[in-house]
Amino acid sequence: MIGLGTLINAGLVVLGGILGMLFGHFLKDRYRDTMTAACGLSTMFIGAGGTFAKMLAFTENHTLTTSGTMTVILSLVLGGLIGEIINIEEKTEQFGAWLKVKTHNDRDAHFIDGFVTASLTICIGAMAIIGPMNDALYHDYSLLITKGILDFIIVMAFAASLGKGALFSVIPLILWQGLMTVFAALIGPFLTAKALDAISMVGNILIFCVGTNLVFGRKIRVANLLPALIFAVLFSGISM
Repeated sequence: MIGLGTLINAGLVVLGGILGMLFGHFLKDRYRDTMTAACGLSTMFIGAGGTFAKMLAFTENHTLTTSGTMTVILSLVLGGLIGEIINIEEKTEQFGAWLKVKTHNDRDAHFIDGFVTASLTICIGAMAIIGPMNDALYHDYSLLITKGILDFIIVMAFAASLGKGALFSVIPLILWQGLMTVFAALIGPFLTAKALDAISMVGNILIFCVGTNLVFGRKIRVANLLPALIFAVLFSGISM
């Protein structure tokens, strides 16, 4: 069944969010602050590790080399420009504010932060794209199940530190990965290995930015950088 992997992933996110809310209710503010910082640092290193895995390589002479630099620069600059014109970040926050009202959480000051931060963390990255592709093309759910376990831990921590807004990140998760599953079924066979590597590289940079915002305050409009993933595919043939 195509899409089963995303449903399993979503179920683990919901479970993690519920447990985090129950656990976080008993935490003092300083404990939540420390957990938020810990989540941010973890997210930064996950993103950095994924990026370096694609950008760095050793030659036959055991010399460290880099690749994809121009792909990263062009993708982020042009993607950020398009994202700012569309203003994806504002629309994401507006959706979070709408959810806040509809779910009767008007008094929750951290609802939107929890929703946006958790959504970006679990929806951006290689696993959120390659996982649905494996689901659609090969009926292989293993990567999405692995991602679901990671998302379970991440959302549980976010829900404990930022509140129930993190739980509702399951909505964009289902929409995004569902779209990727359909997209993969249509054009997945035409994507090259270089294109998938470029998506992974740029996607992990965006994950690093999410972690940066958690540690240092929201300074980067990460959602407005999402179009960079499209440009990553277009520029994936650039070797520099």
